[in-house]
Amino acid sequence: MKPILIDMSDYVVSGEGANGVSYNHVSDPDVMLKMYFPGKVQQPIDEYNVANKVFQTGIPTPEPGDLVTDGERVGIRFRRLRGKVSFARAIGDNPSAAADYAVDFARMCRELHATHVDTADFENVKDRYLRLLADNPFFDAAQKEKIAAFIRKAPDADTAIHGDLQFGNALIVGQERYFIDLGDFCYGYPMFDLGMVYATTYVSDEAFIQEAFHMDKATAKRFFDAFLPAYFGPDADLDAALAELKIYAGLKTLIVERDTRRPMHEFRALLEGVIY
Repeated sequence: MKPILIDMSDYVVSGEGANGVSYNHVSDPDVMLKMYFPGKVQQPIDEYNVANKVFQTGIPTPEPGDLVTDGERVGIRFRRLRGKVSFARAIGDNPSAAADYAVDFARMCRELHATHVDTADFENVKDRYLRLLADNPFFDAAQKEKIAAFIRKAPDADTAIHGDLQFGNALIVGQERYFIDLGDFCYGYPMFDLGMVYATTYVSDEAFIQEAFHMDKATAKRFFDAFLPAYFGPDADLDAALAELKIYAGLKTLIVERDTRRPMHEFRALLEGVIY
């Protein structure tokens, strides 16, 4: 697949994330661009392919356009959602409403995790994590063996997994809601997804939460405290759900270490004494 060469003078920066920079088109308000950082070539190609398949399932996500390049970087053009705001930004602007946003986000997540997908189109989350584990340079062989055994024993499901499920990757557009950043989308047991909600609210440090999600950690924790019962329901054993969820939050270190290229001790601490 050959990206289309574009002129970056047609775009203006609108934001920056962990993997790249977002732009809006200067004359076409219906076009936005997600351009990955230099050196990231396969990642945008993978996301482009997955984004098209996810859009076709009916899961609410911006419509992908085409794969592009500025000659150095590779990116994806999407149909721009005008008037959008992320859940993270909305909470940061109105911290007192964190619990209300958590209930709304929990509804989105339940619907996502109830969506059955064609397993021929997407990767099994277990295979994804086993592949990340094999490529991870920071766990030793004995640790990898124990983590792999846990992953293999996890329940199976044919339902959608976002892969990077956190409140910066869901958008509010009036009465509509959308998921974005689907590069790690796959299918499987929802706990692989829910671990990231805990990791980005309770595990990440104050400075990261402030920079990435526009709120203090106390607000992020209030969000999670409301999210947990809203997702699992009033009759759930929330203590048991949280105990299991924390293990999957620890496994998210495989995703984060892939991107940061360094061991994430705060995530790994959730695995110590439980898996290894």
